[in-house]
Amino acid sequence: MSHELPVECIMQTSLLTCESDTSLCTAAQRMAERQCSSIVVTKGGEAQGIWTEHDALAINFADPEAGCTPIGDIMSQPVASLPLKTPISEAALRFSTEGRRHFVVVDGDGRPRGILSQTDIALNQGVEPYLRLREVRAAMRQQALVLQGTQLLSEAARSMRDSSCDAVVVKCSEQGLGILTERDMVRFVAHYPGNPPITELASRPLLTVYHNEALITARDKLLEQRVRHLAVLDDDDNVIGLIGFRDMLAGAEQYYMQDLRDALEQRDRAIASSRENLQLAERVIESTLEGIIVTDSNTRIEFVNPAFTRVTGYTAEEAIGKTPQILASGRHDTLFYRQMWDALQRQGFWRGEIWNRRKQGELYLELLTITAITGEGGEVTHYAALFNDITRSRENEEQIRKLAYYDPLTALPNRRLLEDRLQLAIRHAHRNQTRLAVVFVDLDHFKQINDTLGHAVGDELLVMVADRLQSRLREDDTLARLGGDEFLILLPDLEEVEEVTRVARRLVEAVSKPCVIDGHELTIGCSLGISLYPDDAASAEALIHDADVAMYRAKQEGRNSYRLYRTEMNMQDDRQRALEAALRYAVESGEGLEVHFQPLFERESGHLHSAEALMCWHHPVLGNIPPGEVIPLAERAGLIVALGDRMMRMVCTQLSEWHQASADPVPVSINLSPRQFWQQDLPGRVAAILAEHALPPGLVGFELSESTLLEKPLQAAAILQQLRDLGGEITIDDFGTSYAALSYLEDLPVTTLKIDRRFIQRLDGEQRGSAAIVAAVCGLARELGLRVVAVGVETEAQQNALLRHNMDLIQGFLTGRPVSAQRFASSYLVSRQGDVSEKA
Repeated sequence: MSHELPVECIMQTSLLTCESDTSLCTAAQRMAERQCSSIVVTKGGEAQGIWTEHDALAINFADPEAGCTPIGDIMSQPVASLPLKTPISEAALRFSTEGRRHFVVVDGDGRPRGILSQTDIALNQGVEPYLRLREVRAAMRQQALVLQGTQLLSEAARSMRDSSCDAVVVKCSEQGLGILTERDMVRFVAHYPGNPPITELASRPLLTVYHNEALITARDKLLEQRVRHLAVLDDDDNVIGLIGFRDMLAGAEQYYMQDLRDALEQRDRAIASSRENLQLAERVIESTLEGIIVTDSNTRIEFVNPAFTRVTGYTAEEAIGKTPQILASGRHDTLFYRQMWDALQRQGFWRGEIWNRRKQGELYLELLTITAITGEGGEVTHYAALFNDITRSRENEEQIRKLAYYDPLTALPNRRLLEDRLQLAIRHAHRNQTRLAVVFVDLDHFKQINDTLGHAVGDELLVMVADRLQSRLREDDTLARLGGDEFLILLPDLEEVEEVTRVARRLVEAVSKPCVIDGHELTIGCSLGISLYPDDAASAEALIHDADVAMYRAKQEGRNSYRLYRTEMNMQDDRQRALEAALRYAVESGEGLEVHFQPLFERESGHLHSAEALMCWHHPVLGNIPPGEVIPLAERAGLIVALGDRMMRMVCTQLSEWHQASADPVPVSINLSPRQFWQQDLPGRVAAILAEHALPPGLVGFELSESTLLEKPLQAAAILQQLRDLGGEITIDDFGTSYAALSYLEDLPVTTLKIDRRFIQRLDGEQRGSAAIVAAVCGLARELGLRVVAVGVETEAQQNALLRHNMDLIQGFLTGRPVSAQRFASSYLVSRQGDVSEKA
């Protein structure tokens, strides 16, 4: 705090003086030139009086001769003075109690040595803390005097004098608002005698500050703009007051009076607590985790804290007296250190990362801040360095970067990094007029291995495949893993398409070789799709999409091969998306969907036993789409669960209608997809639908593929039992096609086995193996008490061949095709009155 300093430290020593016979106009001119707020009238070296800007309000501007008046006739006297050694706080108090704006500062002989104004107090009293904490509205004059610009200067001076205002706001018509101050009047007296309208004297534009801004902001604006007053605005930009240095000093008065009262107590407390604070500072420095070094101006180490020893390995005894050169790593050249010292000399500090070496020789990276400590004369006396070991943090950042751009399992680039490289490769190929290729790789049958042998084996297989793919690529090629069993390859700088096909053949060959993992010999293949720049697309996104489309074509056409992208593939892809969108609408609305029923007959009696429900879809443009296409389409579009639920309701609705129409419906089996079977609380949902349609038990059964049940046999058995408790039959479809362990079969509560149609259709030829499989399945079913269904019976020869086997039911085009509900009822159902409908 500065208020105990004498006023001689802050007074203006360049005292402006004149003789008593100096004209008012001349005195005002000298004040305006020096930008002084007062002039001291002297005689024989002693102050006789003083004339200030505030005294300008007393001039009769209507009198043309007023400027010729001798200054001695209108000066204020006697002169208020202060001794040179008067404390600033005492001077501030006298300004307030005596209502003065200036004091002449005199020496011991009473001779003027300088002048002190309220502005000097406001600028030098150390009021920044107060100015930062208080807002403008706390110190401003509550109402500003506003005058019309047409008012004459003499009238304005009288209004200002009567209102004790040192400034007024002036309405200057089109020019907006301005301000007229006592200093403006002094400048007018010096150069423009007369009585003009005040709009000609007002300063514009009006400088403003908002009422809720800090006083320090207003103080800074006054200094920057070299003005004495600012207009204060409210939130709606209306002028609500004025503020100047005098107002700030008046507002700070109470603050500093309290400060003066507390000064002695604070000094005593400071002396008492200084030792404690010093001890606390020492404890903080000793306990901080950041290393600290203090050197002299010649960079000789004078102090280090314990953290320095923990990081560097050097004790204080080993470091003090030496220079920080003992930590040099040798990784930085002379230019690095020169730039560091240049920054220290220019800015006073340096902050950056630097490699240093521990006492044991280990390199480490530290974040270092060096600050130059200066004395009272501005010379550098010490350097203080603060540092942290950030080696581990930098390693963590590198690990995060790897996680962002690399696949954690295979350490290959991920899709994000590959797309970045692909963007660069496209620009390079465009610039050099070359080709590049994008290869989309998808492993064949990987999910089956993952499900049967576990994810650990699957992960190891992926790593092995990634190594094989990488070994078949060039150094500049990029192999990335997208996730799951999908990879993406970038082949830049190609001269001809044949280069891509040669690489594709090598990749297919590499992946197809057997892999031995944990004693299992595994053989998989891969399907590759290839797109070319600029032949197929010009953007990274489009190239990846086209390669994906080509890969799916490779899968559709036999797998373990590659396909180059063609435009018609995209057309087919567009058709696929259009079909999926149309199917989505059909599932949501029910429009175009119809359930067909295919009969199952008892082989020996020929009686109708049951029916299988099949979902058909009538596309508004493509016409009827059979169940064999609807189900795969729904699976690809993620609609299979919604489609299955709709089908179940449609079947139950139809059975209810037949039952209410006095027909005698037969049981109907509904196919459950894997996703539908494993959805949460399937038995509860089925029970609710059956109850909703008031169907008697046993009318609705379910069919599931063998692979669905073998994924999790114990959980599957629990779900099947709950479905079986609802009264319907449970059938395993396509039996004999999966890698089944037959021991699971006796634990599953199923009632029926459907032999896959491929075995049945081979019975009328010379395929002896198919007959043996059919015979084995029939024998197994008999031992387990299960029915057996022959599916896909299309010829008389197949039907006759079944006579040699103990088969229960027959289903196929020979005995009955899938038909609509109406046709099925009219052809197969028997009414309760005993009428037998015609058999189709």
